[in-house]
Amino acid sequence: MRDGLQAYCRECWAAYHQARQVAKGKNVRPRVATPEGHKYCRSCGEIKPHSEWHRNATASDGLSTRCKACRATQARRDHLKRQYGLTEDEREALVSAQRGVCCICLAASPVHVDHCHETGRVRGVLCFSCNAALGQFKDQPEAIRRAAAYVEGTAWKPTLVAPGVYQLPS
Repeated sequence: MRDGLQAYCRECWAAYHQARQVAKGKNVRPRVATPEGHKYCRSCGEIKPHSEWHRNATASDGLSTRCKACRATQARRDHLKRQYGLTEDEREALVSAQRGVCCICLAASPVHVDHCHETGRVRGVLCFSCNAALGQFKDQPEAIRRAAAYVEGTAWKPTLVAPGVYQLPS
């Protein structure tokens, strides 16, 4: 219009546009009424306050399309698939095959997928400490064996060969 305003209010125009899209056979999502300062998440179907959303400067309302919890779940799912080729169900099957404990320490709950860095083959699911320990040893079996011998006290203990004569392990 000449005055710079539209002929219809925002709500009427939205209803008109939605009716046109339905007439064309397009999929139109129904509007969900939300209180001020809240937004509806289409992933989980919940209405959450703005504090539960990441900022997105390019969005019309300045907020992300999914809540923080849904984005975290999707990111975890995508990481498992991209990095290890596993789904959530396959990871849970590994954990249940291990009876819900770490394969190495047999005590802590397994949370980290362990894999061979050369072949990419998944070996199991470990606790944080055991996974970090394997990473520090750079997946070298000989270094791990030497560490086990050291902890057991046999790696550097001198052997009595003759009275007063000790031999250090090589």
